[in-house]
Amino acid sequence: MHEANRLSPAGAPRLGFALTILAAALLAACNPGARPGARDLSLGAPATGTPVRAAGEVSEQIGAGSVKMALIVPLTQASGPSVVGASLRNAAQLAYADSGANDVSILVKDDHSTPAGAAAAAQGAVNQGAEIILGPVFAAGVKEAGVVARGAGRPVIAFSTDSSAAARGVYLLSFLVENYVERIISFAAQRDKKSIAALIPENSYGAIALAQFQQSAANHGLRVMTIERYKPGATGDAVKHIAAVADQIDTLFIPDTPEAMGAISRDLMAANLDSKRVQILGTGLWNDPRAYNLPALQGAWFSAPENGGFNAFASRYRARFNVEPSRIATLAYDAVSLSIALSRTQGSQRFSESVLTNPSGFNGADGVFRFRPDGTNDRGLSVLEITGGQAKVISPAPRTLSGDGA
Repeated sequence: MHEANRLSPAGAPRLGFALTILAAALLAACNPGARPGARDLSLGAPATGTPVRAAGEVSEQIGAGSVKMALIVPLTQASGPSVVGASLRNAAQLAYADSGANDVSILVKDDHSTPAGAAAAAQGAVNQGAEIILGPVFAAGVKEAGVVARGAGRPVIAFSTDSSAAARGVYLLSFLVENYVERIISFAAQRDKKSIAALIPENSYGAIALAQFQQSAANHGLRVMTIERYKPGATGDAVKHIAAVADQIDTLFIPDTPEAMGAISRDLMAANLDSKRVQILGTGLWNDPRAYNLPALQGAWFSAPENGGFNAFASRYRARFNVEPSRIATLAYDAVSLSIALSRTQGSQRFSESVLTNPSGFNGADGVFRFRPDGTNDRGLSVLEITGGQAKVISPAPRTLSGDGA
């Protein structure tokens, strides 16, 4: 039914053990409803028939073992039950089943998609003896749950894509914008690109991407010729300004969504700016079939997890639950699998900072990752090229992470 991948801290001399995350290899194309790197994911369309419980109440319990962990997810929202929350819960059930665990309990709690609900759920988890908290999803909820958890000396592995939610003891397992940008800019520099411009949307994702772009360009020796900001849906003037310096650049960075890239592609083509003239770069937002057929993006490069692990995970998920998983379901799967593996191998230190921030990292459904002491993460990402309506890997994701992760 499934294959067991060894999730061992890559080369991990410091821990010297092999964690088993029972999953598939690496990631796949993004679900249009929840793309890796989005600042904080919107909840899916509400389902029906799920009872609403008080914040902090256990919605259900998976397993009956002595080691308790809590999963805080948005099972409900203002308009009703949440597809994303249900998908995260299902992924946790799948991880538990795949692990063959009988020594852990997972307390599933609904935060009702609110910060107050997340705080109440975290407090309930602490009161009921949870040693580690997995989730929540939304940044504001992560911050509130983190306050409760830190006060009780409990670590958090959360799913928000907003790096401002990270803190010591509050680790983000999600796909961070900063990692996408660093990977694609460093790759461009490796391919001897020297001079770059940026076309940046005036939104929160753009602001994060811009900050990392400036840092990565400086670190890798790329000369930034111009940075043009634009309001969503109004790129015409910004593209014209880029076109005015086209003879001075060999690379153009555009961190925007597939929805927005349709209009941007038209503006770029009208200005004679495409990857035949300058190398266009993007982020994991482009890991979406809607980006693959855009004329201006033929030959463009973007960074993303490799297309494999999520597909394998999704196949097993569909077989068990008869429904498609949310794209971020692998986060709950990996968080639960990692926590179970650590509980079996690390004794009383299983969820300590030194274990969780092992610099060699861990292998999960979306590839190798590690937690940094500040709560952010490093992930092994590939670089893909868009061509002929497809995205092909031109630089594989690393299987190990270099450096100490500090």
